[in-house]
Amino acid sequence: MRSIQSRLGLGLAATLLVVGVVVLQSSLWLFDNGLRRYHAAILQDEAESLLVALVRGSGGVQLDEQRVHPAFQRAYSGRYFRIDFAERSWRSRSLWDSELQPPAQAGLAIELQPGAVGQRLLVFRGDYRRFGQSLRITVAQDYTPVLASLSRIRWLAAGGGAAALLLVLLLQWLTVRRALRPLERVRRQIAELQAGQLSALDSRVPRELEPLVGQINHLLRHTEETLKRSRHGLGNLGHALKTPLAVLLSLLGRDELRAHPALRATLREQLQQIEQRLQRELGRARLAGEALPGAHFDCGGELPALCATLRQIHPHVDIDWQAPPGLRLPWDREDLLEALGNLLDNACKWADSAVRVSAGEDGEGYWLCVEDDGPGIDPAQREAVIARGSRLDEQVAGHGLGLGIVRDIAQACGGTLSLEDSGELGGLCARLHLPRRAQAVGRP
Repeated sequence: MRSIQSRLGLGLAATLLVVGVVVLQSSLWLFDNGLRRYHAAILQDEAESLLVALVRGSGGVQLDEQRVHPAFQRAYSGRYFRIDFAERSWRSRSLWDSELQPPAQAGLAIELQPGAVGQRLLVFRGDYRRFGQSLRITVAQDYTPVLASLSRIRWLAAGGGAAALLLVLLLQWLTVRRALRPLERVRRQIAELQAGQLSALDSRVPRELEPLVGQINHLLRHTEETLKRSRHGLGNLGHALKTPLAVLLSLLGRDELRAHPALRATLREQLQQIEQRLQRELGRARLAGEALPGAHFDCGGELPALCATLRQIHPHVDIDWQAPPGLRLPWDREDLLEALGNLLDNACKWADSAVRVSAGEDGEGYWLCVEDDGPGIDPAQREAVIARGSRLDEQVAGHGLGLGIVRDIAQACGGTLSLEDSGELGGLCARLHLPRRAQAVGRP
């Protein structure tokens, strides 16, 4: 959301800045152009007044000083003229010792001409005939005060524009923040979905977000239903295949095969491998990895029921559990129940009298630990025990698949399974480490 607000703010600021500069420069250019046309009309009037001030005297054509504006008499007053005949010319006293160059063409000069004492002159040229003679009158006016006023206007407009830009950006930020508030609420709800606090997004959203929220909720329902159907189908498939395998194994005891002990042993070994592989692949296929919304593992609600179930199966073992109040693991409930069920069942088979399951979290994520007071496992053999299908004691019931399934669940969740020494009970501690969030983990 902050990225969207930043991009919108930068885009609006850049657009307003470009538009403001263009409008300001255009307005100043139009204003300056209008002032020059206004002053051109004044200069033309002054040139025509000077034309009228030319009179015929005893010595020929003369300039009547009484008809000349007093500003032309003061040195560097900012108003200047020059009258050029074929053989002579008059210059205003205001020019003093400076020169006034007439424009190349009649009318207002396009460019300002440099004048005395740093002045910038707006120059007008008029071509006339007086007393049968052609003459050229050049009139100029200091344009520096106008340029200074335009510069002040430019800076004032820039300051006002900057203040207006900041105000617009503030209003835009408030408007966008208010407009994106529903998206922020949806984002928080998605985070609550991931934390297992919600099972679906709230459908009471603005009309523009209704299709998005509806599609997400539909996808959540579809995913949950698909996973349930897959698990039920796999369970039914497993039960359907167990019966034929059991029948085949029972047929190995018939008298017809007792006369062929080698064939009987080979068939039994192959059927047992098929059964083990079937159970392992069905277990791996049922893994969900990251939990669906509302399907997280609540330690306080799940561990007591799981321990009670295992006590009925192993009445000789005292099973205890420990977990912080309100601890919820953001991973699929069925996966963790299967993992803990395998670890607890394995611990109860080897324990003398006590098994304990505990859960908690640390800086790296979450952990589940199952300890027993049994004989433990030699450190050199622990990796082999975790490997698929490995068993250290053939006298203990089972196929040796429990820890392999737990390892597959840990890998699907992006975690690890490790075997350690139990510090308090003296036996083995199977510790399952799970990260805080799902990681992309490839399944074999």
